[in-house]
Amino acid sequence: PMLGTTATVARTGRPSPRSAATSALRTSKLTSPGSSARLFSSSPRWDKQKLVILGSGWGGYEVLRKVDRKRYDVTVISPNSYFAFTPLLASASVGTIDYNSALEPVRRFHDITYYQAWADKVDFSRKQLVCMPATGSSTRKRINASISDATDSSIQPTASFPGYKPFEISYDKLVIAVGCYSATFGIPGVSANGYFLKDIRDSNKIRSRILECFELASQPTVTDVERRNLLSFAIVGGGPTGVEFAGELHDLTTTELAEAYPKLSRLVNITIYDVAPGILGSFDKSLAEYATAKFVREGIQIKGSRHVTAVHEGYLEIKEEGKVPFGLLVWNTGLAPNPLIQSIKELQKDEKTKSLKINDTFNPVTNEGKELKDVFVIGDASALKQKLPATAQVASQEAHWLSKILNAEARGQESPGGFTFHNRGTMAYLGDWSAILDRSQVEEGPKGELTGRTAWLAWRSAYWLQALSFRNRVSLAYVRDLSS
Repeated sequence: PMLGTTATVARTGRPSPRSAATSALRTSKLTSPGSSARLFSSSPRWDKQKLVILGSGWGGYEVLRKVDRKRYDVTVISPNSYFAFTPLLASASVGTIDYNSALEPVRRFHDITYYQAWADKVDFSRKQLVCMPATGSSTRKRINASISDATDSSIQPTASFPGYKPFEISYDKLVIAVGCYSATFGIPGVSANGYFLKDIRDSNKIRSRILECFELASQPTVTDVERRNLLSFAIVGGGPTGVEFAGELHDLTTTELAEAYPKLSRLVNITIYDVAPGILGSFDKSLAEYATAKFVREGIQIKGSRHVTAVHEGYLEIKEEGKVPFGLLVWNTGLAPNPLIQSIKELQKDEKTKSLKINDTFNPVTNEGKELKDVFVIGDASALKQKLPATAQVASQEAHWLSKILNAEARGQESPGGFTFHNRGTMAYLGDWSAILDRSQVEEGPKGELTGRTAWLAWRSAYWLQALSFRNRVSLAYVRDLSS
């Protein structure tokens, strides 16, 4: 499906026209001894404005690709050093494709500055961000977490680690494209015992856990009940992501894993749970019914109107059923605001999603009603007046239009004006070379619906054409990778 994707930095305005030597000295010096952050500034040409992009997902990466980097000094801040092609995460999680086929490295662009970091705070008045590196040893992070102001001073210096310190970066123009996190709705145990599917690292974890479940189930000391529980795969969320994962998982368990574990394949149980009565609520009703009927024929259970109250190691607590055991739980429901967006108090937010309200040129608005013309918010972190779904399609179109706005300004051309979303349809893979394509709401091109193998060809072709590099297009022709 066209998904939303799965997670900031910098201040000060454009340099004043003083001598390069004086300005470079001013911007490169450390902050005061009492400050914990270091101020970083590259030495851009004075005719370039500094454009800082937060995030490397569908919004941030598309702006990076399309913006005129000859006219902007571009800095990207993201905890991920790559762009993840999220519609293929379900395929990567079961080995249909090699996970590298769904990645594009940020550092392929040699004319930008990149920091693998989170932006923790934005000072809009000073045009500056405070960032924290997203790298560093896990041991060092545990030491840092245990340090407080009351800690013995002889121990505190051990928390210092080269590179793992907060820093500040200034901007002339800021693009906030940090996306959202998976929502747990305050349900205890979800993060500790479930798996999300927002990033390629999630896909790797899921793939490892699937194989681990089969290996554990094949052990001689496992009882029949334990074996069935290990081979019970629970999917919470009946949207496109959950449905595609169910289809991909069914393909895997009925083909390669059925051959590798012939005595276990008949014990596999795949179930989709959702609070809604059925699956694929965003699709046309006939397509949702088609998908439901196909899953029922293949033995994939769909349980709607179910409310998960807690998640424990090895079992769910469901209000309507009680304890439900599982070997793997994949959680694909709801979105939660990025911590950076949560930390911003001076800008207006959507009451429901808590995303930043923006105008049709993507500028956020202060609580006093002032539009910030040098700040742009796109993707899942933004909320237009026209409510749009949190999908990759929306973020990509917004990024493409924002690049036009930025390029027009840098080139002294007339602005292209406000953004208008054009629905290009939605797709979902159902397994066994079958898919659904919904173009009933499109404004341009042929309207209608497709199902079955014809829809699968359209689904596969669309993603193949959207692959950003020639390497990935070739790689997507490879069928299955179960090496991990």
